[in-house]
Amino acid sequence: MTIRLAAIGLGTLGEHELEIYEEIPDVDITAGADIEKGKRERFESRFDAPAYETHEQLLEAHGDELDAASIVTPHTLHYEQAMACLERELHLFIEKPLVTDVTHAQTLVKTADRQGCVLVVGYQRHYHPVYKEIKRRIESGQIGRVHSLNCYMGQHWIRKFENAWRTNPSLSGGGQLYDSGSHLLDTLLWTTGTTPVAVGAMMDTREHDVDVTSALTLSLERDGNPVTGSVLVTADGTEDPSTYEGLVIWGTEGRLTYTRDTLTITRRDTAPEEITVDGATDFKTLLRYKLTDFIEAVRGEHEPTVPGSYGQIVVALTEAAYDAYRTGTTVGVEQYLETATPATD
Repeated sequence: MTIRLAAIGLGTLGEHELEIYEEIPDVDITAGADIEKGKRERFESRFDAPAYETHEQLLEAHGDELDAASIVTPHTLHYEQAMACLERELHLFIEKPLVTDVTHAQTLVKTADRQGCVLVVGYQRHYHPVYKEIKRRIESGQIGRVHSLNCYMGQHWIRKFENAWRTNPSLSGGGQLYDSGSHLLDTLLWTTGTTPVAVGAMMDTREHDVDVTSALTLSLERDGNPVTGSVLVTADGTEDPSTYEGLVIWGTEGRLTYTRDTLTITRRDTAPEEITVDGATDFKTLLRYKLTDFIEAVRGEHEPTVPGSYGQIVVALTEAAYDAYRTGTTVGVEQYLETATPATD
């Protein structure tokens, strides 16, 4: 079964993803769209397919012959582009975050379900062998009942993107919390199997138009039990292009700790045990996993690993965090969740 694919957004990440799609058997890169002429010309030369300035032009010319679309554009553009594709009954891969408005997230998920379309959000840590191992050990009860956690991320981001769309709130929807921080929130919720209940937030813009540093306090729930957590995300880190991040999860019988590729488990009255996890974790490998997963889901081989309904939860928590900062209060997340339910992979 050949999947005829449209690429909306032909920037650096979009080009990387197209190279992966090209390697997947029976995927036909049919057309592309980007507002920049140079990117359109590169696409046409590289993939021998037409490119258009807008997604509307692309869909008008090719909508009836397409099966799927891959959206890799500034965050606030996702909703309009995705809805236009769903109206054509196209399966969708959307780079994170899903969208930047919780109502839009709810509408997208419901529309995709009604249209019978696969909707996937690009959170690659679901394919990362270490994070998969963390989730496995938590699910198997190796640290007992999870009750507390914290995580952090620092990245050389604000200086790198100071004049890019990522620091323009009309295109990004926010700063580092909606950018790399979205991966961290996803990782936290997915590995621990928790649902967000309430959030408080402090943020610092550092004289920019978007948040540079965010500190969140979280009330979560797992299997009917409360879990207390904290998150620190800063865009003024030192690593480039890598991130410096860590995750600590406490349970009634032990603790899991992960930082800079080192995973340890410490049980009561025992020394820390370093856990060796095999498997590649480089950018291209994880990119291949998540795009292959999308194509396989479109072909009906399995359910998507990271469905849009999971991306909706991350959007709900993120929007609640921004509202908590703006109001100076602790904000309940339930009102933002509505029909969102955790992924079960």
